[in-house]
Amino acid sequence: MAKQVIELPRQKWLPQRSYPYSSGTRGGPLVYTSGQVAWDEHQTIVGVGDPTVQTRQVLANVQAILEAGGATLADVMKCNVYLADIRHFQAMNDVFAEFFGTDPPARTTVEARLADPAMLVEIEAIAWIGEA
Repeated sequence: MAKQVIELPRQKWLPQRSYPYSSGTRGGPLVYTSGQVAWDEHQTIVGVGDPTVQTRQVLANVQAILEAGGATLADVMKCNVYLADIRHFQAMNDVFAEFFGTDPPARTTVEARLADPAMLVEIEAIAWIGEA
């Protein structure tokens, strides 16, 4: 199966930025999301200064892309998490546990400078949805 760009239905509120990347792609049984940040439907960063609020928005964005690609959070095999400040690890981790429950995916978490100083959390995911 060739690569498919995941296009969200118009009613979905994820920002459509003019950067040269797709929010997600699918190839065969794999769904990939781009790194998601805490943008809301108005392309505004929510929860400025609050890693808990930002993580909730980020994971809601990840979930919307996965669903548009035919996957769910339960299908996620691996996440990469980027924190602007590693001291936000516990706040991010608590929300991550809410979203992923008792069978969480593999995960890497690193501290990294993000694209906008107001961004505290960025998360990307890879999901496996079985044979295409």
